[in-house]
Amino acid sequence: MLTHRQLRYFVEIVDAGSFSLAAERLFIAQSALSRQVREMEKELQAPLLERDARHLEMTAAGRSLYADARRILSAFEQAAASATHAQRGTQGTLQLLHSSSVPFSPPILSLLLQHADANPGVMVEVSLSSSEHQALDIREGRADVGLARAPILRRYGGVHYVRLYEEPLVVAISANHALASRVSVSVAELRQERFVATPHLERGGLSHRVAELCRAAGFQPETASVRSRKWSQLSLVQGGFGIVIVPESMGRLAPEGVRLLSLEGDGCTTDVMALWREDAPPLVQRFVDALQSALGAKPSASS
Repeated sequence: MLTHRQLRYFVEIVDAGSFSLAAERLFIAQSALSRQVREMEKELQAPLLERDARHLEMTAAGRSLYADARRILSAFEQAAASATHAQRGTQGTLQLLHSSSVPFSPPILSLLLQHADANPGVMVEVSLSSSEHQALDIREGRADVGLARAPILRRYGGVHYVRLYEEPLVVAISANHALASRVSVSVAELRQERFVATPHLERGGLSHRVAELCRAAGFQPETASVRSRKWSQLSLVQGGFGIVIVPESMGRLAPEGVRLLSLEGDGCTTDVMALWREDAPPLVQRFVDALQSALGAKPSASS
């Protein structure tokens, strides 16, 4: 009998278009993902996927399974999310996610203090989650509100996506870097630099935004010998491993020995978005309304 996990893995592989990208999104080894597909094919006694070095195609059996798997997973997620949100509504717990590239700015911290004072019976639990995974966590009921970097490439029905604010992007470099005496720099001038956080168009959030800017400047970013997608990337810049493009709010938290340069030209900005379920309980909706008001966003949702 096929398991829920196997169905989820199969759908992710098809949606991603490759085993390697699906393994990255699922945070598992590619070999483990391939093994799960072989077990599914053995159980069903039918091949599900035809693949070569460049292409991945579903067989007739694969197409049939994919359609049914999507319906099964959607029904399961909706049931689990409804139960979870109903329970949270009575317990007064709010799960708040934020990307590592969305640090808690003074307006957000002030909002959290005000919310705690006004709602003494509500507990807010804060967790880190990448921008591209927040929507799924919220849809499946593992979280209530997300603070993510645009763009969000994979969107789900039943989830609101609202732009909160825009901020400039900056370049973080070592104080010993050749550009350290500069105040600003163009993206094109970074062509020969090594990036400690590799921009990627197939990922959402900050990674996608930086990859767009580099592509518009006519180059593909070079990867540093040591890299990271988390806060440690600023420490790697401090250590001289390379550079990174980050939001200004994140750059302000860089360790000593890191210089921040403005990016020249139009469009070198990034948006922060709020995410929450359309059927969120009242305590979540009140928090979202306060969040939009505190950060200047219009209190209207769009999906």
